[in-house]
Amino acid sequence: MAIYLDCNATTPVEPSVASMVVRFLEKDFGNAASPIHDYGVFALTAVEHARGQMAEVVRVRRDEVIFTSGATESNNLAILGLAEAGMKSGRRHLITTAIEHKSVLEPFDEMVRLGFEVQILPVQSDGRFDPQRLADALRPDTLLISTMQVNNETGVLQPLSEVGDILSNHAIWWHVDAAQGFGKEIEQLRHPRIDLISISGHKIYGPKGVGALIARKHDRQFPPLRPLMFGGGQEQGLRPGTLPVPLIAGLGEAAKLTVRNHNERIAKCRAFRKKVLATFSALGAEQNGAEDCTLPHVLNVSLPGINSEQAIKALKNVIALSSTSACTSHTHTPSHVLTAMGLSSKKVEQSIRLSWCHLTPEVDWPEVETILRRLRR
Repeated sequence: MAIYLDCNATTPVEPSVASMVVRFLEKDFGNAASPIHDYGVFALTAVEHARGQMAEVVRVRRDEVIFTSGATESNNLAILGLAEAGMKSGRRHLITTAIEHKSVLEPFDEMVRLGFEVQILPVQSDGRFDPQRLADALRPDTLLISTMQVNNETGVLQPLSEVGDILSNHAIWWHVDAAQGFGKEIEQLRHPRIDLISISGHKIYGPKGVGALIARKHDRQFPPLRPLMFGGGQEQGLRPGTLPVPLIAGLGEAAKLTVRNHNERIAKCRAFRKKVLATFSALGAEQNGAEDCTLPHVLNVSLPGINSEQAIKALKNVIALSSTSACTSHTHTPSHVLTAMGLSSKKVEQSIRLSWCHLTPEVDWPEVETILRRLRR
């Protein structure tokens, strides 16, 4: 079996997380909305415990954690949920960047259909947007800014601290898509100026199908979000439906481990990265995204003379990797992220993404190098 190097698409599940999910599937299977007997009470207790574990990672209040099905739903709720507030206030100007995930860009397309104006900021060749350009784009009628924390294709950390400083005196809602960075880079998301944070369980060694939207209160008031679905009133009235207790309990366990094991995980990823960089440097690969801004578990490179699809197929028995975002890989369209960074179409076609984690076993890198050199003959 090939070694899995596609952790930005999804991560393996921590053993303790898997055990937690199974426990609430098989034994403690009560409905958290039915605390009229021990089964329901224990389910509700588990949900609230997980809520607290999530809140601790970003230092928010427990009631500011809204459980969802994942970051895609959270992104949609954060963006589309503000449409009514924008219409009522006349603030119809929105700002985002050219490298956002499709689950941000497509809701913004829907906001355009609803009569909003969306301004998309370009990014620099290092894979980051320029905070000054964001500052220059602010207007009295700006309602929302949405910026990702870490890019899913390059692993490049975005300048959130600078944005927080820029927005300190502006009454503009700020949403951060933290699907790729939550629990991997911790301090940024603790910035009190961030209003909304989207989180995905399966990117932090938790189960698929669960995530959260952090909605920070200001003056004891939530951001003026409207739900996308109705019927039940759960999760502060923003996300109806029976709570998936097994998934939520697993997500809470995964969140706890991101803080407890953070330094150990970073150290393992950095040690693994040295071997990855050595191999691809020997092949003359060109890194896409600034190394000093890239998290230690991701590398996006273009391989001169080698098409990415050829490389992925040739390596399939050794390592499993990708060339773009998992959500768009089936479309066979060029990466909008790398294109926005100014890469030529040739370099984009030669790009591959490797992403690993603290659970990744050792790779036979000499064999990887040998296989890729053969492709150039």
